Amino acid sequence: MIIMTKYLFLLLLSFSVFFPGQTYKPLDTTDYAPRKEFIKNYSANNEFLIKDLKTKYSGKAGSELSKIYKELGKDFEKQVKDKDFVFNSVFDAKVKSLIERLRKNNPQIPQNLKILIAKNNTPNAYCFADGTFVINMGLFSWLNNDDQLASVISHELGHKIKGHTLQTFLKLIGEDQMDKLVVQNIKSNKINRNQRAFDVLKNRIYKKGYENRKQEMQADSLGYTVFKNSDFKKTEFINALKRLEDFDTISPKELKLETYKKFFNLPTQEFKDKWLAKEDFSLYNYDHFNEKLNKDSLKSHPEVTMRINNLKKIFPELKTEVADEKASESYSVVEKIARMETLPNFYHSEDYGLGIYTSLQFLQDGEEESYYKSWLGKCFGKIYDARKNYNLNRYLDRVDPKNQSESYQHFLNFMWNLSLDEIKNIADYYQKKS
Repeated sequence: MIIMTKYLFLLLLSFSVFFPGQTYKPLDTTDYAPRKEFIKNYSANNEFLIKDLKTKYSGKAGSELSKIYKELGKDFEKQVKDKDFVFNSVFDAKVKSLIERLRKNNPQIPQNLKILIAKNNTPNAYCFADGTFVINMGLFSWLNNDDQLASVISHELGHKIKGHTLQTFLKLIGEDQMDKLVVQNIKSNKINRNQRAFDVLKNRIYKKGYENRKQEMQADSLGYTVFKNSDFKKTEFINALKRLEDFDTISPKELKLETYKKFFNLPTQEFKDKWLAKEDFSLYNYDHFNEKLNKDSLKSHPEVTMRINNLKKIFPELKTEVADEKASESYSVVEKIARMETLPNFYHSEDYGLGIYTSLQFLQDGEEESYYKSWLGKCFGKIYDARKNYNLNRYLDRVDPKNQSESYQHFLNFMWNLSLDEIKNIADYYQKKS
């Protein structure tokens, strides 16, 4: 599974999308019937899975696995009820067609896969034990073609075929039992108790990171084997990894200061330079504190460069690098729709601050002005409600110089500098304008 931070969603803005002669309308989420049917089937399948696991794993392992999968099922059903996914969309057809192409020469791919598209802007995918395959909408807008999307699907199928999730849960259950004995030992001896307890925790975290990185390498290798057995271009497997590496490492696109002045100098409220005042962190020494945990050992995913080199070592044909294939017409369509769904997805997940930042970046590029101005108004309306109710921290990040780009820090300073009335004026202006 590929995990990314939310600040980097904004890299999606390096593409252009135009729907000439019409205003884009977000995907219809009136899907009560298919959601109800999906939950019914998923619940039944999860119960069957739990019974099967109890049969295969007796005693403590069986009972703990039952608890884990019941809790996972409960959380997932809540996500479906909360409309975190879209049903019967153009994305479903695209993913199903790619899986069928992968399945032609790969009989090991499960037949019971059920596709679900998540309203999530991160380029990620994952597969549940019952065969529910979740694809985030962000993958469609970030990857460049069918072959790259198929490569990510192949990677996740590698996890599924290897049964990595179940392996992880079984190891956690075994370690929990062992940890209880270790804790008893620490309690029985008071000498250097805190340090010994921390060492146990550190070793546990490092070991988990190592095991997860090992699984990622295995999923890459098996995933590529599935991929190359199909009719996709082999080098696109590497190109997809490079594309995901770009998402994971490049700073968000810069929001220019002129953009603030252009969109917030309103007829009803003149722009104020003090809104752009930055908080001074220059006197804070971030090197004063020593890291107690090694960052590289904490990573659950190996560096993409390491993954690419490992694949090239195992599969020599991947050593030759070729430029990305041009997107098919059908892929261009879903890519454009996913891009236009960026703001509805942020709004759905209540990431109103990121919604404003992203709207401004789209507007800065001169894209679909009426569409993004309307989202600017909607998100500012929610920010106003949050500020009025003293819970703005829930929807707008605080400045964090160590982990945020200069542009994003400037944006956060701007937002926190606005008064309640000033936020309301901006919200009212753009809501009326839209």
